[in-house]
Amino acid sequence: MKALRKFLDKKKPLFEKDGKFSKLHSTFEAFETFLFVPNETTKNGTHIKDAIDLKRTMSVVVAALIPALLFGMYNVGYQHFLSQGELDAKTLMELFTYGFIKVFPIIVVSYVVGLGIEFAFAQSRGHAVNEGFLVSGLLIPLIMPVEAPLWMVAVSTAFAVIIGKEVFGGTGMNIWNPALIARAFFFFAYPKKMSGDMVWISEKADSFSGATPLADAAQLVEANSEQAKSIMEGALSNAWDMFVGLIPGSIGETSVIAILIGAAILLATGIASWRIMLSVFVGGYVMGLLFNLWGANHYMSDIPAWQHLIMGGFAFGAVFMATDPVTGAQTNKGKIIYGFLIGFLAVLIRVMNAGFPEAMMLAILLMNTFAPLIDHYVVQGNIKRRLKRAKLNH
Repeated sequence: MKALRKFLDKKKPLFEKDGKFSKLHSTFEAFETFLFVPNETTKNGTHIKDAIDLKRTMSVVVAALIPALLFGMYNVGYQHFLSQGELDAKTLMELFTYGFIKVFPIIVVSYVVGLGIEFAFAQSRGHAVNEGFLVSGLLIPLIMPVEAPLWMVAVSTAFAVIIGKEVFGGTGMNIWNPALIARAFFFFAYPKKMSGDMVWISEKADSFSGATPLADAAQLVEANSEQAKSIMEGALSNAWDMFVGLIPGSIGETSVIAILIGAAILLATGIASWRIMLSVFVGGYVMGLLFNLWGANHYMSDIPAWQHLIMGGFAFGAVFMATDPVTGAQTNKGKIIYGFLIGFLAVLIRVMNAGFPEAMMLAILLMNTFAPLIDHYVVQGNIKRRLKRAKLNH
């Protein structure tokens, strides 16, 4: 590391003012501060001394995503060979290798396109490269179907970075989660690639349905008693597979176990808010209980409230999307309200509108919009209570 530090120090003058490559100063600084903690402090504004900067924060989130990524690669291979009837003849390494070959290009496209746009904006504006895409670049592939064409991933990523973030001023200024903006764009721009059974399993055999649990559950809305019984005895009966993640779905969203490992990392390091994370699950469970009590159709009555929490991208959204510190609520009470409403709305939308079975995306984006309003009323409420106490004391 000392040799690398000396090499960077030797080349640094070339990228500073009046240097040969001064126009690439932002690019050089991005790589330097990614490798080493900056030895400078801010020159104006508030000074805060801390042991971790934004790049290190983003690195922790990336580390927390690794379990979901690795399991996602394995599951891609598992689902493929299961559909082909060749699962028993394959080793764990063969399953993982197949998944790696399918998933890695999506990750490369996401980072190349996203970081390329980030660097271009930084150079044009003459400011430092924002670090936020370190996480978004991995989140985007994890919430995509494995058979998403690479050019569609590239367009969705570009839309998310430009429209979802840079037009607001870059990292820290965006009002919506960029990764979810990419998924929303993909969902509405290319609906045939995001909905239906075909997208969830790579090179699926034609005779294999491969429906996700959410797709099966959506059929319960108009099912009669016999049909509902058959559906519940099928894929929806194996809650353990849903918890482990051996089901069709987006690359990184299927394994609740892997997601909970990531949650433990985020909570242990203090990166994510436990208030948001917990309240999302509570909100989803409460809405599930209300549907169980209502029981207007088999989707409401036959799916236990707790099962909503392990279906689709609910757990992934609660742990990695809702807890985004930029787009979420900032006050402690606001975080609880914000998280509860995300979980509540996610289950509400998925049950009441079969056109949006994966409702977590819409619920989070909707609450991203209202997060500042929630914080406003929480702060105003605190001010009024303090003023009231002050009057009583006088």
